[in-house]
Amino acid sequence: MHKSKKAVSRNIGVEIGAICSKYFLKSRHLHYGYWTSDLEVDIANLRIAQENYARFLVSHIPPGVKSILDVGCGFGRIAEMLFDAGYQVDCVSPSPYLSSQVRQLLGARSHVFECLYEELETDNRYDLILFSESFQYIKPQEALSKTLGLLKEGGYILICDIFKRDTPDKNLLPGGHRLKTFYDIISQYPFELVEDLDITEQTAPTLDIANDALNEVVRPSADLAQQFLNDRYPLMSRCLKFLYRKRISKIGEKYFSGAKTGENFKKFKSYRLLLYRQADVIADRPRVTSDGSLEV
Repeated sequence: MHKSKKAVSRNIGVEIGAICSKYFLKSRHLHYGYWTSDLEVDIANLRIAQENYARFLVSHIPPGVKSILDVGCGFGRIAEMLFDAGYQVDCVSPSPYLSSQVRQLLGARSHVFECLYEELETDNRYDLILFSESFQYIKPQEALSKTLGLLKEGGYILICDIFKRDTPDKNLLPGGHRLKTFYDIISQYPFELVEDLDITEQTAPTLDIANDALNEVVRPSADLAQQFLNDRYPLMSRCLKFLYRKRISKIGEKYFSGAKTGENFKKFKSYRLLLYRQADVIADRPRVTSDGSLEV
């Protein structure tokens, strides 16, 4: 199965973000930060907040877990922390660049499946499957069915990700499944809730950091580039602005409207840590076939 244009574009965006994070912020994390009350919300502290997030995530792995599959593993930093904590970890990454970085970091300790999670094929089974900001990119039914087929009996699924709240106002921030829809869908699968923690308040300041960077660095740089084109290549500049006017307008609305703030994040999003355990299949619950799909 070929990757869709949307998936390819997303991978490129993630890879650019990874490169910028690595070289400008000295961080190998590609997720939100967890901002404690004593940590100043400043880009200089983003790496610390991201480390806080990773430690928070690892601290919620239940007793008895030995093997973990990290879906959408980024640079592999969380996987490395899991190794240091005594777990055996395999990784899934659809990005060739990030997969190579993970292999350099983890070496032979981990197998990196370079594919979409939906396309993963392996005989391995795991005690826990981890989604750290990767669940939002997979259709819930596909993710849950695939997970059931990869879990050992009584295994866990740990999701730490963004979900959409139901609000009467227009959602100004993209990304995430509707939380209510997720609850409705997972209730149809043989999973029992262990933990459901709302960490929106602790993660929201990350959007303020991103908004400042967009408006204080990216936008002025783009304006200067546009000024250069106007001065040196006026005809080409006018043609480009005309040909790509809709896309330029869409980019401006998406990234430079000032909507990407912590307050809007708290209004429209719910960032949650969700831990479920695979339940015993009984008569009134759906049964799962060998490939992880539900029996009709």
